[in-house]
Amino acid sequence: MAKIKIKQIGSPIRRPAIQRQILIGLGLNKMHKVVELEDTPEVRGALRKVPHMVTIVE
Repeated sequence: MAKIKIKQIGSPIRRPAIQRQILIGLGLNKMHKVVELEDTPEVRGALRKVPHMVTIVE
């Protein structure tokens, strides 16, 4: 299955708790951290919830 790299570009400080939980679920907890995940509908849905805090790295 295809993989995507996700980089955290925004801080979870002063954000709603659900957005912080989504970042933790994606494996992100520090600024500029990059994780590689399977490209599934679940991951894409989570990314749509926090587009202002993450970016997809090519």
